[in-house]
Amino acid sequence: MSNESATIVQRVWNYCHVLRDEGVSYGDYVEQLTYLLFLKMADEQTKPPFNKTGMTPKGYDWQSLKEKDGDALEIHYRHILETLGKEKGMLGVIFRKSQNKIQDPAKLKRLIELIDGEVWVGMDIDVKGDIYEGLLQKNAEDVKGGAGQYFTPRPLIKAMVDVIKPGLNQTICDPACGTGGFLLAVHDYISKNYNLDKEQKKHLKYTTFKGIDIVDSVARLCTMNLYLHGIGGDDCPIQVKDSLASDPGERFDIVLTNPPFGNKSSITIINGEGKAGKENLIYERQDFWATASNKQLNFLQHVKTILKINGKCAIVVPDNVLFEGGAGETVRKKLLHECDVHTLLRLPTGIFYAQGVKANVLFFDRKPASQTPWTKELWIYDLRTNKHFTLKENPLKLDDLQEFIQCYHAENRHERKESERFKRFTYEQLISRDKTNLDIFWLKDESLEDTENLPDPDVIASEIAENLESALEQFNSIVESLRTT
Repeated sequence: MSNESATIVQRVWNYCHVLRDEGVSYGDYVEQLTYLLFLKMADEQTKPPFNKTGMTPKGYDWQSLKEKDGDALEIHYRHILETLGKEKGMLGVIFRKSQNKIQDPAKLKRLIELIDGEVWVGMDIDVKGDIYEGLLQKNAEDVKGGAGQYFTPRPLIKAMVDVIKPGLNQTICDPACGTGGFLLAVHDYISKNYNLDKEQKKHLKYTTFKGIDIVDSVARLCTMNLYLHGIGGDDCPIQVKDSLASDPGERFDIVLTNPPFGNKSSITIINGEGKAGKENLIYERQDFWATASNKQLNFLQHVKTILKINGKCAIVVPDNVLFEGGAGETVRKKLLHECDVHTLLRLPTGIFYAQGVKANVLFFDRKPASQTPWTKELWIYDLRTNKHFTLKENPLKLDDLQEFIQCYHAENRHERKESERFKRFTYEQLISRDKTNLDIFWLKDESLEDTENLPDPDVIASEIAENLESALEQFNSIVESLRTT
């Protein structure tokens, strides 16, 4: 991030501590910033040199907000949010179900003045994008708020995109897009690696990307994030819906995604007694190989469906997708047969904001129907054994993934070579394993033997906590599967 971006992020972020005392959470603060930033930039675009027609209805714009004070300001702000939430396209996605969380009009006025003090449209797109990404990262670091579940480490995203190598005029989808990290990384990759003509730039901006998220507040953050990076127009590339509910009919060249972990639905269900709760949803779909309560198995099947023939996928999955029996075994066998499942990256612990996550990245290509299995060999890179990362003291960096990127050999995967951390397993070896278990490791865990060079106590404590939470997640998964059988 540039010094200019970092300074603005810090200035805007510092004000959230004032609002924190009023009970406004970091997440709520970023949301209010999103509404106000959008109104300010929409206003700037109506002025020279742009002179565009206003995106917001007259009387529900930035100027009308600036003119108000006290209770009149708070009331008018509420009316603006309510009115714009009923609009179509990008306005509707950003303002849908929006609410004013800053009840003190004086503090709301101060925030408006803070945003009014910058010319946002005049900033370079990279600077604006950096500022918003910086705010999203700070929000993700507020672990108590749970926002971290929507924030995949950016170095991991970049490494996934670097080996997938998106091409010109391809379509890219993230069916669990969170704040848009994968879509932005692809946009950045294509912008830097190709000399785009006018038509290609237009395609990249308007028709390359599709993102879906089930949570309104997350979809609005993603929409704003893309908008600040120069992606999308009035027709928003982000949809708010349950990706797993049905086959959307659309097919994509590339799917990059990190679906939510855990089994609980994000949809609030009202039971017969009028009580709200989040339940497991069972998806009965003709295009699925197996019916499962495991959300990640469902996402894996959904991703296979929405890929074009020869389309490429990189998906983050928890360990249980690799070893779970029943529906899990069925899905793995079908995936190995119908797709070329060529690479598995075992991720280290301590890199996600959500605790207890043991995850992997599965890379595969969808293939045409065939009597013989498409997967000939699966290459596994172990970035987990004897690796210790923490979010603050030792965060994952792109340098930590360079050896994997080189081993992946994206230019020609047939020229791969085995190394200490990179091993090849044939289809016959995989299919002969109990339950077609893909949770394979071979390196000796040095921490079990080397008592002299143990990691720092905080790393040990963090890993213990993650192991316990991961075990609890697996127990819960077993309980849920027993309930549904």
